[in-house]
Amino acid sequence: MNDLEQRYRALSRQFHPDYFHNASAAERRLSLERSSYLNDAYRALKQPSSRIEYLLGLEGERTTASVAGGGANVPPGLLEEVFALNEELDEIRELRADGATQDVWKPRLEQARQPIEEKRRAHESQLDELSARWDEAIDAGAEVDARRPILTALRERFLERNYIANLLASIERELTSE
Repeated sequence: MNDLEQRYRALSRQFHPDYFHNASAAERRLSLERSSYLNDAYRALKQPSSRIEYLLGLEGERTTASVAGGGANVPPGLLEEVFALNEELDEIRELRADGATQDVWKPRLEQARQPIEEKRRAHESQLDELSARWDEAIDAGAEVDARRPILTALRERFLERNYIANLLASIERELTSE
């Protein structure tokens, strides 16, 4: 069992409302609130992506980027993929509008998804690595200046990850629209 889960269980036993059934109404309410906060925190910290988003928020980093409206907001590391995907989606829409059957355009859409999926997997791996580096820096008591490059890289990968998720969602919408 990892450290997070051990701490969660220990605090759960300490604050669980069942242990306050004979307490005053105010103490029972406080126990419920603490238990609720603890459950929310555990859920946020247990999932890598929500943990990173929470960390970035704590450090004052913006975790959202506008992905609507085109290239001005595209993370630089994704410009080529976005351009290629948008061209392919336009061509597929034209094929569909001209009456092409699903067996003509669907394989192209599936093929267009592959490099985006590969990019998603690479970003997930990078996020895991950066999270581990962050934890090591915190455990070692690293100064803010030493942690800043890790935090910046986490933010960039996280924003790109969100953009990649939107690209994959665009492909899914095309696959499911008839």
